[in-house]
Amino acid sequence: MTSPDARQLSPLSLREPAPGERSKSALTASVSVAAHVVVLGALLVLPLLSDDRLPEQAGEVRAFFATPLELQPPLPPPPPAAARVASRVAAPRPVTRDAFTVPVEVPEQIVPEAGIDLGVEGGASGGVEGGVPGGVVGGVVGGLPEAPPPPVQPLRVGDVVKEPRKLRGVQPVYPPLALSGRLQGVVILECMVDTRGRVQEAKVLRGVPLLDQAALDAVRQWVYSITLVDGVPVPVIMTVTVSFRLG
Repeated sequence: MTSPDARQLSPLSLREPAPGERSKSALTASVSVAAHVVVLGALLVLPLLSDDRLPEQAGEVRAFFATPLELQPPLPPPPPAAARVASRVAAPRPVTRDAFTVPVEVPEQIVPEAGIDLGVEGGASGGVEGGVPGGVVGGVVGGLPEAPPPPVQPLRVGDVVKEPRKLRGVQPVYPPLALSGRLQGVVILECMVDTRGRVQEAKVLRGVPLLDQAALDAVRQWVYSITLVDGVPVPVIMTVTVSFRLG
């Protein structure tokens, strides 16, 4: 049995389309798509063409036009080497006549300048006793005193300088307090002997309080031989020991 739907379909609806019909359908679809595209483009472009305003510029626009090399004027040739050297040398200043001043009054004779008065030739009458004939007025009789020689630094007794020989010695006086207390000891002094052999300075290096002053008083009276270095008297520094013994 056949279905009712099959009975209602005609033979024309069941047949396949012919090749000509297929090409017409494709052409119709292409034309429809192109028409839609044209209409859509017109809707988008027409509003832009109707607006007369120009877009605002963010800043000033500067245009630079370069001139082709063939249209530029040729550069002038460089100056010669002699002209460049001459331009570096400064031109001398002209000398005018006003630079020199002519004296107003010309002296008739040359007067010698006054020099130092060296006194009267042969000396003046009533001159200073002891003066030199022809000496300078206001001069000092006998000349100026000579400057004293510089002081000689004292040398310490050692390998080069030998200890001077004692010429005179004085025994120290025993202090009564130290004597009553039966105190004994040794006092070591440092002395400076001058160029005459005299003890000028003395100080205690190690000693006993009750005996130090007695040792200083005794050593300051001692006399030594003169110390010579290259034939010249020199002061020396030396160490002296003073012993205090009972009995």
